Amino acid sequence: MRKTALITGATSGFGRACAELFAEKGWNLVLSGRREERLLELQESLTDVEVYIAVCDVRDRIQVQAMVDGLPASHAAIDLLVNNAGLALGMKPAQEANLEDWETMVDTNIKGLMYMTRALLPAMVARGQGHVLNMGSIAGSWPYPGGNVYGGTKAFVEQFSNNLRADLHGTGIRVSNVEPGMAESEFSVVRFQGDQKQADAVYEGTEPLTPKDIAEIVYWIADRPSHVNINRLEVMPVCQAWSPFAIHRQK
Repeated sequence: MRKTALITGATSGFGRACAELFAEKGWNLVLSGRREERLLELQESLTDVEVYIAVCDVRDRIQVQAMVDGLPASHAAIDLLVNNAGLALGMKPAQEANLEDWETMVDTNIKGLMYMTRALLPAMVARGQGHVLNMGSIAGSWPYPGGNVYGGTKAFVEQFSNNLRADLHGTGIRVSNVEPGMAESEFSVVRFQGDQKQADAVYEGTEPLTPKDIAEIVYWIADRPSHVNINRLEVMPVCQAWSPFAIHRQK
């Protein structure tokens, strides 16, 4: 019997790459995102598996619950939730940052992940099987200038994942947190409000991770035997590492 994965933010980047790989591996899919035309295009491109698309803004709790409640019987038993929907906005220091950007990151990266997880968990627990895989970031562990609220939201993802594991102990439900470093996708284009030149400069002279790299990691985690739980996996490209401590010296 084929397993079913629900992937949020499936219209681009990590989400789309996960959808393509899981379809290749024979999983049925529920693909969620805000851009219907992209979901339809992706659905048409994935053959030999059953793909159900759901236009949904994870920031809207009512929409999320309605989407989950409205899943057809063929896709209602979710074996894997990939909480991938998320974004970063801006790189200004905290004292100059746009509060609306901060709120959007909190609403998407924190609340959206909470809403989707809470909507699906009861059925997983009732069946005694399931897997919640959250897309975190190295920004949740390692600060950098301009990371402020984005890093804070990803620190939430790490602790929420850990606490889910504690709450779900004994239920058979697995919880994992994948924390990518520098990866080239639409992420930087969104962060810089569509400025492709500024986004390209982030990756200039580097060999960053790709969405396919992350999708392969996600699939490997999901494909472990049911008694194996990968709690947390942090991954960076070889070209990325930690800097020395910053020291401000008086002139």
